[in-house]
Amino acid sequence: MKRKGIIILLWVSLGTALFFFFVFNDEKTFKNFAITLLVSTMYSFVLGLGNAFINDFLNRKFPWSEATRTRAILSVVSILIANFILVYFCNYMNFVVIQKTATIEEFFSSKYNTSNWFMINIALLISAFLHAKGFMEELKKTSKKEVVEQKLIAKSANAQFESLKNQLDPHFLFNSLNVLSSLIDENPKQAQKFTASMSKIYRYVLEQKDKELVTVEDELEFAKTYCDLLKTRFEDSVDFVFDVKKEDYKRFVVPLSLQLLLENCIKHNFATSSKPLIIKIFSENDTLCIENNLQVREQIKESSGIGLSNIVQRYSLLTKRNVFIEKSKDYFKVILPVLSSKPNEISVKMEDKDKAYERAQKRMREIKSFYGNLISYCIIIPFLIILNLMTNPDDIWFYWPMLGWGIGLAAHGMSTFAIGKRWEEKKIREILEKQNRHLK
Repeated sequence: MKRKGIIILLWVSLGTALFFFFVFNDEKTFKNFAITLLVSTMYSFVLGLGNAFINDFLNRKFPWSEATRTRAILSVVSILIANFILVYFCNYMNFVVIQKTATIEEFFSSKYNTSNWFMINIALLISAFLHAKGFMEELKKTSKKEVVEQKLIAKSANAQFESLKNQLDPHFLFNSLNVLSSLIDENPKQAQKFTASMSKIYRYVLEQKDKELVTVEDELEFAKTYCDLLKTRFEDSVDFVFDVKKEDYKRFVVPLSLQLLLENCIKHNFATSSKPLIIKIFSENDTLCIENNLQVREQIKESSGIGLSNIVQRYSLLTKRNVFIEKSKDYFKVILPVLSSKPNEISVKMEDKDKAYERAQKRMREIKSFYGNLISYCIIIPFLIILNLMTNPDDIWFYWPMLGWGIGLAAHGMSTFAIGKRWEEKKIREILEKQNRHLK
């Protein structure tokens, strides 16, 4: 237990001692006050430290945030067992050892059953209050931690995606300017044509760079313009074949992925009139394939693989479907997933996460409501007990509200942790799964 907890127990001991000394003690002597203070301190520290130890142990082994139901059950069981033992120990020390008002035989007889039962109930109420307080503190910490983590994840994912998209601009511009520079001296007219094509391509880059997905049709139009640009430079050394199904035109791919893959084909393969490089772009089983005959060019330095890595990472941020690469001695092939979702529907994943977070918040509110009810019970019932014993000890009535409210509290707990809406949803899923198995 922390220092703050020790100080609280000291103040509780002093407050309890003063209350019992002035209300229930007929002889107002220093000796009686010292005995009352000693007894109060013993009860406060034995019960307080005992429950604190149990609570700390359960926090380490079964945190509220990770095993709420298990923790709730273990808390109830541990509270009952531990406080039963601790109260009997404190009562034994009080009546038999300190005040010596009873013998060992008398203490375990029916004469002291009422005192033991009363103290056990008080201890259980206080212990339940402390455990509920611990839950509230853990709930606040967990909620704050989840909010911070979600914000960090969102910022990290957004920064990562922006970084990946921004890699395209300098990469594409650098290669295009190199091509244009070589054409200016070789053929000015082709350079002019190349410049017009380049302006169209770069306009597309500027228009699409902020989008998560574009239609296959738009990407193909862009790829054809880029291929015309390459054809201007390589003439009959490079040939392009497009065979994409019309039904795939309205589906979606990552923007500028074809440009990067076409660029890789040119970069890593040699192309001559006698051995032309043939690049095929075609659709196949919900995928878009880019395949070229393998004519590996000798590399002065090893390729960094940034372009292909860029595409793989961008797809991984948008879908669970993977980018596949096939390589043989004759060809190299990259298979891109074709997605049916619209760009603005990609946020469904984040919406699902938000809904899950909302469900978690709703669940936490249900648990918080139960423990709020429990805390109220722990505060009001002891007050009613003291009020009953002080005003009319011969007519015991406090057990009626204690029993009635207790039954309601137990029902609330069962609804929250055992047979509430979560139980209903679970049973509905089980029934539906069973029906589906029978239909199959």
